[in-house]
Amino acid sequence: METMIRVFIYGSLLPGEHNHHVVERYVHQSEFGRIAGRLVDAGSYPALVRDATAIQRCAATRGQWITVPISALASLDELEEFFGWEETNDYERIWVRDLERSDLEGWVYVWDTDRGCPPVTTSYWPDYYAAKQRRSRP
Repeated sequence: METMIRVFIYGSLLPGEHNHHVVERYVHQSEFGRIAGRLVDAGSYPALVRDATAIQRCAATRGQWITVPISALASLDELEEFFGWEETNDYERIWVRDLERSDLEGWVYVWDTDRGCPPVTTSYWPDYYAAKQRRSRP
């Protein structure tokens, strides 16, 4: 049996979002969680930033812990443009722990800075993105 791992998803990979198809077939289990960090709006998807601003604000992001086979990381790495440590990546993959349950830990994809993107005004991307979509309709 293949080794299973956890990954924290918080944006377009969540159920109902436009990139969920990338992980859907791999998910063996999912549960809600919260990790440290703030979201920024990169257009049709967010980025999680764990910088001085996030620390100062005690920012937390809601999402899902998904349990997937370790082989699923290849698909996630491709989507997030993570090519490996000491490489030029879009997102970095780091190990984190849930803020409320110490037994939940795993990988998450993050940016090291906000890259000038505006802050997301909620801790949960789907809520923010749905409101953003409503505002953009005539």
